[in-house]
Amino acid sequence: MPVGTQATVKTQSHRELEELGAEIILGNTYHLYLRPGADLIAKAGGLHNFSSWNKPMLTDSGGYQVFSLKALNKITDQGVEFQSHIDGSRHIFTPENVVETQRKLGADITMPLDVCTEYPAEKRRAAKDAARTLEWVNRAKAKWLENTTDQVLFGIIQGSIYEDLRQQCLEDILAIDFPGLAIGGLSVGEPKEDLIRILDFLAPLLPESKPRHLLGVGTPEDLLDGVFYGIDMFDCVMPTRNARNGTIFTRRGKMTIKAAAYAEDFRPIDPECGCAACRNYTRAYIRHLLSVGEILGLRLTTAHNLYFYIHLMKSIRLAIKENRYSAFRNQILMNLGIGSESLY
Repeated sequence: MPVGTQATVKTQSHRELEELGAEIILGNTYHLYLRPGADLIAKAGGLHNFSSWNKPMLTDSGGYQVFSLKALNKITDQGVEFQSHIDGSRHIFTPENVVETQRKLGADITMPLDVCTEYPAEKRRAAKDAARTLEWVNRAKAKWLENTTDQVLFGIIQGSIYEDLRQQCLEDILAIDFPGLAIGGLSVGEPKEDLIRILDFLAPLLPESKPRHLLGVGTPEDLLDGVFYGIDMFDCVMPTRNARNGTIFTRRGKMTIKAAAYAEDFRPIDPECGCAACRNYTRAYIRHLLSVGEILGLRLTTAHNLYFYIHLMKSIRLAIKENRYSAFRNQILMNLGIGSESLY
């Protein structure tokens, strides 16, 4: 799902997102809590009305952002006290008020406050964080059950790179019984080998009846691997953030469109891509737009990357339906390693 941190996916209108094929977007609870505030959004009728997005929306707990403010937060059993990065004001996130904030935001899928363990972390630290996460998600579910709404609350599995901690956390989360499951703490700087190892370990333990969301991941390769291990849902700023920095995703790997090599390249980014950027503009023109700081350049690169990600997922769904996913995954992974200079 495209990440719409401030209730908007940067540079794209909601109509354009729908044309790209987006079916759900993610909003950031931390940022929306600070600006414009959950009460104001509630007065507007929730995020859907406030932003005119009429399809599903997921909000995270804001915990990742709060925990990333290392020098500005204090963790207690009650929750996380933190200082706003905007104006220095003091706030606290508790399991209960994070659920209440997301209720006001009106998202369709919500996440409980959890402790996102940084990498690297000693096992004793990871175990303590996982235990606190379980305590918090228990409190979050109790708060969630107080309101009879259509909002869904996922349970979050923590445990860093330690398999036994992950298994214990999963078993406890399943005992609490959430409508869906999220796997956290696997996009915090750990080696790719650890990501794969943990997904491989968890895969046979995850119930098939519940949707699985891998938080904050990732590259096209990560999506292909995640689906292989049974993941259903992904969110990541990578396609949009990289686009604004001039990095383009293609079926032959990444392309740095700002490079001088494309100054006189009058081909589309990808001749087989159906996005508006590839149908109507050349590499040279898009490079020119980025070089001179024109907003259209950011819009075109973002639209292309989102189109690439969304249509990769559509192709994945088709391959699963046709029972050929393993071969499809292997072929796409091979293609991604070729390099974008080999598009022709």
